[in-house]
Amino acid sequence: MNRYLVIKCGGSVFDKLTPAFYKSIQAIQAEGEWLPVIVHGGGPAITQMLDKLAIPTVFHHGLRVTTQEVLDVAEMVLSGTMNKQLVSNICASGGKAIGLSGIDGGLFTAKPMALSKLGYVGEITAVDPTVITCLCEQGFIPVISPISMDDKGQHYNINADQVAAAIAASLNGKLCFISDVPGILVEKDGELTRLKQVSDLEIEQLIKMKKISGGMIPKAKAAVDSLKQNVQEVVIVNGMMPECLIDYTKGVEVGTKIFLEEEALHA
Repeated sequence: MNRYLVIKCGGSVFDKLTPAFYKSIQAIQAEGEWLPVIVHGGGPAITQMLDKLAIPTVFHHGLRVTTQEVLDVAEMVLSGTMNKQLVSNICASGGKAIGLSGIDGGLFTAKPMALSKLGYVGEITAVDPTVITCLCEQGFIPVISPISMDDKGQHYNINADQVAAAIAASLNGKLCFISDVPGILVEKDGELTRLKQVSDLEIEQLIKMKKISGGMIPKAKAAVDSLKQNVQEVVIVNGMMPECLIDYTKGVEVGTKIFLEEEALHA
């Protein structure tokens, strides 16, 4: 039975990933035990392009309001520039990759998010992973942009973390969030220490205590949300150390593994 490894690359780490990172993905695929699938975001690149085109960006509670004009730019950047750059990088490392969005092959069905003020920001209502499994079986690495559409053909931008979780759940796969640090780091005795594993309730506490901060907060929250969507295992690993991914597929303890705690912590 095929084992799928969904690798989520956020826009913030995209520029920091080296050729060795892409070679490690190709090496995992070549070994044959795991089938890699890449999901990417691209918030910073969308913002840059909107600025370049002098299209104003409005935020509502920290989320970008997506007008049709903003959506067109998001689709151009995500399904165009960024997606093809990732495909190119994998091909340059000796792998075979194909770029897709949630629209292709009916991969996702979407609907608008409940917050109507956000415009064309959507959420996934159904996943049909057939196109992914077919490509993987033919030796390709799918590279997926989060643009999706509803049953009437309207396109939506979808949070890439949600997309990665939905794909991992549909494939009964494992999910790796790529970071630029070795995992979740907390201060202990004046030094930063990597947490080998942490529960959803501990993450909540650590965020409240400001022990988890900055860009790690959305990654940690996304990891917990993924587990709640029935993803079998979620880990945050360091993409700056490409051997981490290979080690992970071999069962070595790397990064920070996140799990759901069934019972509430006792005070």
